[in-house]
Amino acid sequence: MLIIPIKEGENIDRALKRYKRKFDKTGVKRQLQVRKQFTKPSVERRSQVQRAQYIQRLKTQQDI
Repeated sequence: MLIIPIKEGENIDRALKRYKRKFDKTGVKRQLQVRKQFTKPSVERRSQVQRAQYIQRLKTQQDI
């Protein structure tokens, strides 16, 4: 449970923004999306390899 203390005279929009930022950092939304749809282990592994290749390409381009 997230608790966001609101300071005296603080704008509600600012407090809501702090709540949203804190909620995003917990990763609950991403976890719900992953649980909602099953992906086969082979597909998940393939996507991890593709992500690693992409990151590796970015690093090699940056070194040049």
